[in-house]
Amino acid sequence: MTAWTRKDLTGLDELSTGEITFLLDTARAFKGVGERSLKKVPALRGKTLVNFFVEPSTRTRTSFEVAAMRLSADVVNISATASSLQKGETLKDTALNLQALRADIIVLRHSSPGSSKFLSQRLGSSIINAGDGAHEHPTQGLLDIFTIREKFGKIEGLHIAIVGDILFSRVARSNIFGLLKLGAKVTLVGPSTLVPKSFEKLGARVSHRIDDILADADVVNLLRIQHERQRKEYFPGLGEYISLFGLTKPRAEKLKPGCLVMHPGPINRGVEIDSDVADGKQSVILEQVTNGIAVRMAVLYACAGGAQIPAP
Repeated sequence: MTAWTRKDLTGLDELSTGEITFLLDTARAFKGVGERSLKKVPALRGKTLVNFFVEPSTRTRTSFEVAAMRLSADVVNISATASSLQKGETLKDTALNLQALRADIIVLRHSSPGSSKFLSQRLGSSIINAGDGAHEHPTQGLLDIFTIREKFGKIEGLHIAIVGDILFSRVARSNIFGLLKLGAKVTLVGPSTLVPKSFEKLGARVSHRIDDILADADVVNLLRIQHERQRKEYFPGLGEYISLFGLTKPRAEKLKPGCLVMHPGPINRGVEIDSDVADGKQSVILEQVTNGIAVRMAVLYACAGGAQIPAP
């Protein structure tokens, strides 16, 4: 078993198969904490975590906050509007000031790709990437992979279809890197403007017809249309997108009985997925949210110096 030696998590692309597996196994050990009446362990007692979100977030920020509190860490939440970035201070200087306040871990969400890597190379605090532009979102990738592995008992040999806005999706990139390293077959599905053939260089297959992959997929992971990161000309309109790529109820009937339906949220109901499908028996969307806490506990624990998997 590979032990963890990194102080930061900036992306899954740079991790080995052993390191990814270590985080997944650690998350499995921590998941039981959330099922206790007292949902807390002292693993990070005395540590301070700063949630520094330059881009807005509800799910990820809250998930990190809950994860840190379950590990007994102190938590400070800072948004861009409440920081000196509004006064012209650089990201580096803001982070250096946080480090000077003895922040042990900084969880960063930023619109610029590479921002977390930039800070990790300049600060002694542990830096965890909570999403950097359209680059990576490693903890979302990990919780998706964790959910799949929990259901199937493995990743190797599974066929994972990731459907939607791949071009602008940091979630898709982290999933691609992690799934391929663990031996999955990955198919990216969407309009050619949002799923260019260049993604095949990463080792994934590209398809522009969702109906061609439904019967063979073990998992269908649907991505939100990134309205805030794209121009309107990437596809003509929502109506056409739904008709060509939406997981409608008739399309869902083509899925294998054991196929999982996933979505990182927030869901655009009636766009990438019908409400009946999102709430159906094959959906594990809410389980992804629950698993996100365990995965983020694992990442915080590992980056704060937990080189070995904790006892359950």
